[in-house]
Amino acid sequence: MAHGKVKKEPSQVAYDNWKRYVRLRDNGHSEYVGLAKKYDRFYCGEQWDSGDAKKLADEGRPALTINTILSTVNTVLGEQTAKRAEMNFKPRSNGNEDTATALTKVVMQIGDNNKLDWVESQVFSDGLIQDRGYFDVRINFDDSIQGEVEINSLDPLDVLIDVDAKEYDPKTWNEVITTRWLSLDQIEGTYGAKIADSLQALAVGGDVYGGDSVAVEDNKFGDSASFDLTDDGATDKTIRSVRVVERQHRRMCMSEWFIDPQSGDMRPVPETWDDTKRQEFGQEFGLFIQKRLAPRVRWTVSADKILLHDEWSPYKTFTVVPYFSYFRRGKPFGMVKNLISPQEQLNKISSQELHIVNTTANSGWITEEGSLVNMTNEDLTERGAETGLHIVHARGTAPPSKIQPNQIPTGIDRITQKAAHNIKEISGVSDAMLGYESAEVSGVALKSKQQRGQIQIQVPLDNLARTRHMLAEKILELVQQFYVEERLIQITNPEMPDPAQSDAQEQIMVNQITPEGTIINDLTLGEYSVVISTQPARDNFEESQFSEALQLRQAGVMIPDYRVVEYSHLAQKKDIAEEIKQLTGLATPSEEEMQMQQQQQDMAMQAAQLELSNLEADQALKEAQTMLSMAKAEELGEDGNLHERALEELNAKVQLKREELEARMKLAQITAQTRQQDSITRTAVSLMQNDQKERSALDAKKTPSKTT
Repeated sequence: MAHGKVKKEPSQVAYDNWKRYVRLRDNGHSEYVGLAKKYDRFYCGEQWDSGDAKKLADEGRPALTINTILSTVNTVLGEQTAKRAEMNFKPRSNGNEDTATALTKVVMQIGDNNKLDWVESQVFSDGLIQDRGYFDVRINFDDSIQGEVEINSLDPLDVLIDVDAKEYDPKTWNEVITTRWLSLDQIEGTYGAKIADSLQALAVGGDVYGGDSVAVEDNKFGDSASFDLTDDGATDKTIRSVRVVERQHRRMCMSEWFIDPQSGDMRPVPETWDDTKRQEFGQEFGLFIQKRLAPRVRWTVSADKILLHDEWSPYKTFTVVPYFSYFRRGKPFGMVKNLISPQEQLNKISSQELHIVNTTANSGWITEEGSLVNMTNEDLTERGAETGLHIVHARGTAPPSKIQPNQIPTGIDRITQKAAHNIKEISGVSDAMLGYESAEVSGVALKSKQQRGQIQIQVPLDNLARTRHMLAEKILELVQQFYVEERLIQITNPEMPDPAQSDAQEQIMVNQITPEGTIINDLTLGEYSVVISTQPARDNFEESQFSEALQLRQAGVMIPDYRVVEYSHLAQKKDIAEEIKQLTGLATPSEEEMQMQQQQQDMAMQAAQLELSNLEADQALKEAQTMLSMAKAEELGEDGNLHERALEELNAKVQLKREELEARMKLAQITAQTRQQDSITRTAVSLMQNDQKERSALDAKKTPSKTT
């Protein structure tokens, strides 16, 4: 069937793609680019307009830059770096706990492969400084033929979002465009020599869309290629770089879907499959096919008038995941935007204050014509502010007098303080968070102020948590869609205090098919909910764990000594912890120790058996003596109860000793079974580890894969 295929000519599709880009560019994006570059310059300390700075320099006036935006933004960036995200998954419908655990570990490996913590820091800083930050999540086949999830940060200046969008979530957007400047060599390497030749032919003929489509200057590292919207492209026949427009947009289409009658999961039928293959696949896996009208993502890529790609996207949703520090009904903005005015005020007032002080120190002189003896008027002008200056004037002439400068306007210093205070008020970053509180403030009060200050910056951090949730959902979507074959995943166990330990490395197999035909850790089925938690960075995490362990010990919690040592920063903490285990009897006994314990147990059992035999012999002797005594007592008419009571006491001792011996025998039997089971378990684990190593080596020879 048609599946909603586009029937337009490629040139018309490329033209439509360009017009959509122009629409987004001219409806706010060009203005945003100029503002975003200004915000970035202010963060970096370039806060004076070049014309104003030159004019002040020509007049000999200072142009100070008191960059408080840097420290303010860095404080919030530090809050983000101190709290890293941890993505977990919980089973919802048709899911199970084991698969949810496997998903958590797979996503952990994906984050490690992509250095997600650093990528997130880049996106977060883009959102704070330039109003917008973007993740790009897609499948990459460069390192593995099976494909791996790749997460990158996009330059916010290269991303154009739907002008009609009103919501934070890109699932509600109609389109999103990303652009890149590529050279002809890059285009040839990606799309082929034919495409590159076509673009070169357009440039020779001057038939291009203009300077925003074809760059006329060399692209510079760290900055986009310059362009002139008034240039028709005919002034330069050599293409240095071309703007590639990559547009993802939603389109309603009638398509066929596989539906699982048991779980209700739906997957689109691949367009390239014919009717026979669809029917066979559905019958094999118990699926039925249904036609339905649903939105799908169309992926269109063009360079000037040349169409590079126009197909249905292999992904269910857009690959772009946004981060906005502040978001109000389709209007995202960052922290720097509202700090521009008070920062400019602070710079100007500080410069003016310094200028007034400078002019006060050298206000000028009044002299009578021809009155100077040891210098000329020009010398006095140049050296009039020197310390220890000696002026000689002619006899009978008026001495030189210094011009009284204007008084410093009262309150100008308070204006400077107000400007600095406004920056703190607007950003919500107080002196306590910056670490500027005086020494007289108590630790409890300082901590309380820091906590109150963190409340004011919770909005950008809460939006970061929202972005993390959307990112986790996007990763889950790609994992369930593309991680369909058996994969060996190796991760570092986060619960281990020392990640360098050999047992801290963990390997799991997902989508593993058993001989019975069942699939273990099937990632493709079921629905799972995302749970985002935060934890400190690695170094801070270990320090906090050590501090909390000591506090619990002081509170009376019996934390073992070796656990406290494991969370310390000692160089040989693993060996020290093992020695403490051995001294306290908590370590796993060696073979020699187990044999010695067995010998001690056997000796104790033999001693108990010997003692029981002696008691039984005494019992028999006592019984004989008791019977003889009772017979004599009957003849003499005496009481024989004394002998009976002695015999009863002896019988009780014998019974107690028998019970003790039976308990020892049962304990010895249980100990022997436990040791035998431990030996079997250790052997099985060793065999499994060797088998996994062999399989990993075999998989590495077939297909190289990443491990963390």
